[in-house]
Amino acid sequence: MSVPHPTPLELFSQEVRSEFEQQPQIEDLLALSRKLQAEFRQHMVSSPQSMLPSFNYELPTGQEQGTYLGLEVGGSNLRMALVELNGRDLGMRIQRMMCSSIDATIRQLKEHHFFDWMAERIGGLLGVEAEPSGCTEDKTPLPMAKLNVRLDAIINDSSSALLARAYLDPATRLAAILGTGMNAAIHIPIVTLDPSKFGSRSSSPVTSTHVLTNTELSMFGKTIFPITRWDSLLNATHTLPDYQPFEYLVAGKYIGEIVRLIMVEATQKAGLFDGLLPPSLGTKPYTVDTEDLAFIDIDTSNEFVASRALFHQRHPSPRLPSEKDIIYIKDVVSRISTRSIAYFAVGIHALTALLRRLETIEKDHITIGCDGSIINKYPGYMERAQATLDQMIQSDHIQGKTRVILKRTTDSAVLGAAVAAAMAATVTVS
Repeated sequence: MSVPHPTPLELFSQEVRSEFEQQPQIEDLLALSRKLQAEFRQHMVSSPQSMLPSFNYELPTGQEQGTYLGLEVGGSNLRMALVELNGRDLGMRIQRMMCSSIDATIRQLKEHHFFDWMAERIGGLLGVEAEPSGCTEDKTPLPMAKLNVRLDAIINDSSSALLARAYLDPATRLAAILGTGMNAAIHIPIVTLDPSKFGSRSSSPVTSTHVLTNTELSMFGKTIFPITRWDSLLNATHTLPDYQPFEYLVAGKYIGEIVRLIMVEATQKAGLFDGLLPPSLGTKPYTVDTEDLAFIDIDTSNEFVASRALFHQRHPSPRLPSEKDIIYIKDVVSRISTRSIAYFAVGIHALTALLRRLETIEKDHITIGCDGSIINKYPGYMERAQATLDQMIQSDHIQGKTRVILKRTTDSAVLGAAVAAAMAATVTVS
């Protein structure tokens, strides 16, 4: 009996499999972690773009109380919340929250006009009417458009996640954001950072020994992580090639784009979609939503009718995707998401190993506050990342057996901002 020759799509699938390891070996991941740790230590001394100390030195005690206004100014939305802090035992509660779109018109507002727009939104949340601020000619501080609010703290997303989780769990020393993009923050001894990192300010207040540090994790790993030819193509066509190499391999925006690039090549060379590429996949980049891919990844419907209907809705074409097409896409998504999980675990392992090298950890575990659509919403992502991390720690004789626990930390931007404001107010009062 003759053995049937593999189809072009089967041959292309084998090619994809050869570039994406389905189950990375733990020892390989530990080797990547050690290289990443070395890069961290180098950047703590020399890099002006990463391992950046913030103006926040302490972690919350968990005793901060009161109601605070937290704002998150994102690329497309302004989120505002009144946050009630009740102490570590009772936790925190969002009393009211509003979200306003920052569209192209708002992004074009100049000088104080953007802050006037923000003040109007804040006034809506607080139930008061904000008056236009006008333009100050001298150097006096610009008022928030006549509202009875005070700006006490400015903090980035990963540092905010760290404060939000640390308010509830004193074992928290790190936080990670993994959604459209990625980042991480870590609380480390001040003396481990080169004094040049602090610029003209004093490297620390008299009473502080640590500083909340923005790692800019997305910028690491350029010469460390193995890449495929589709990663190279994504990087070469990116508006900022080589700028955030770690992020390009793991974050939500790029998972979808790598899948799109593979689908385009599979259609052109191997007959995916019977060689008829849906127009939306070939017209411009970043048209594949990772949320849709997550749906396809876990779809168990008969003949994958649910995924076929969703894909056809998102990417209209004269031809409905076949069961074979969806099986192929599921396989590609599985490989790329598995790699993302493995590399994310490497990043967390490297940061916790760095922390253990810098100082003695007295608690029996380290908590990582995690926020972002991928880590918190992609089905099974956090659980699989935790399992990979557990295996790495068990196999890593250098790091020891201190547990590292990933904890979902939702709404961390506004919650952490409120905690930062409460801490600043405490300092002011004292």
